[in-house]
Amino acid sequence: MATDITPHPDEVLARQPAGYWTGAAHRTIVGRIRAELAVDDLTQPHWWILNHVAGAPARWDRPGLIRRLARFDDLGTDFDAVLDDLLARGWLTPSPQPAGTPVFTLTEAGEAGRARAAERTQQAHAQMHQGITTEQYAAALTVLRRMIANLDGDAELP
Repeated sequence: MATDITPHPDEVLARQPAGYWTGAAHRTIVGRIRAELAVDDLTQPHWWILNHVAGAPARWDRPGLIRRLARFDDLGTDFDAVLDDLLARGWLTPSPQPAGTPVFTLTEAGEAGRARAAERTQQAHAQMHQGITTEQYAAALTVLRRMIANLDGDAELP
């Protein structure tokens, strides 16, 4: 159940530091997602890899995945080690390519692990969205994207 928040006039809220609130949101939301993933001894980079490979089986090779995912990383992740961990668990399997590095597909165990993690992260997302309409959520993201673009950041969807 959502915790009630103290209402404040728009004039008061408009003077609040966006950096503080975006940081607090990041720490709370990402912290919850990371905690849910840790139940299966997964990190967020494990999750990213599993979802990319599940979404495009036999498309992603090691260098391509690392290039794609490095932009989201805030932990200094050794993506080679994460990929090696998923291979050692038997969650990914490499498929050799005639002219290039092997591409990955999920194994049955990998899909089962991804599905378990997806269920837990979906519960966290559902809790986060309590009391927020789709329109409100979209408006919040639009405002954040505008702030990022105004400061010459990358405001495009990942």
